[in-house]
Amino acid sequence: MIRFASLGSGSAGNALLVESGATRILVDCGFGLREAAFRLGRLGIDPGTLTGVVVTHEHGDHAGGVFTLARRYRLPVWLSYGTLAACATRADGVDVRIVEAHSRIALGDLEAIPYTVPHDAREPLQYVFTDGAHRLGVLTDAGEVTPHVREMLDGMDGLVLECNHDPDLLAASDYPLPLRRRIAGRLGHLANEAAAGLLRSIDCSRLQHVVAAHLSERNNRAELAVAALAGALGCAGEWVAVASQDEGLAWRALS
Repeated sequence: MIRFASLGSGSAGNALLVESGATRILVDCGFGLREAAFRLGRLGIDPGTLTGVVVTHEHGDHAGGVFTLARRYRLPVWLSYGTLAACATRADGVDVRIVEAHSRIALGDLEAIPYTVPHDAREPLQYVFTDGAHRLGVLTDAGEVTPHVREMLDGMDGLVLECNHDPDLLAASDYPLPLRRRIAGRLGHLANEAAAGLLRSIDCSRLQHVVAAHLSERNNRAELAVAALAGALGCAGEWVAVASQDEGLAWRALS
């Protein structure tokens, strides 16, 4: 069995917890040490029981708290060479382990499969986690859905899927034009309908849970993201979960 939960998801900080058997992996940590410990405690987890941290890319809302947490609890950190290069000044004294796209990572009772995505970072990776029987796909920062992304996320049992913005809300926002273009660009973030389009293009027949993640607090609304994903799946909106910035997401299980 795999279970997963979010400490929080959005531009102010991201962290996803993935667990199977005795293995407990944190995917990213964009929260300070005290806040991360509080949010882990809210999920019933002592930070000292973590197996390690897997990092998707160097942006502060994903990696800002990783190395402080890793030093405090002596955790290994898995990340790409490009991400390490971008974080080199923060990684002193941390057990860092370089991963390459498509090279499977043995993490105790879990296996992680990193895959490449288009995003404006040095060497960003997203991940599929498996316990051998179930697969959880994670896609939280990507500017567009590529054929490779579709291939990697086809036939998942669970999906944590970026629904960053609604194009109309983004266009009408007070963000500077260059920032709006960056967010909407092919190296930016997925709009609700782009995430829905991904669901329409892959096999969702095994899907037990789908979670809308990384919602912009200013350029999106939870009901818009839910409606887009539910429409793509042909399901009731209540079936689509949302990982929020403040509350995260309570435990979900794949079994």
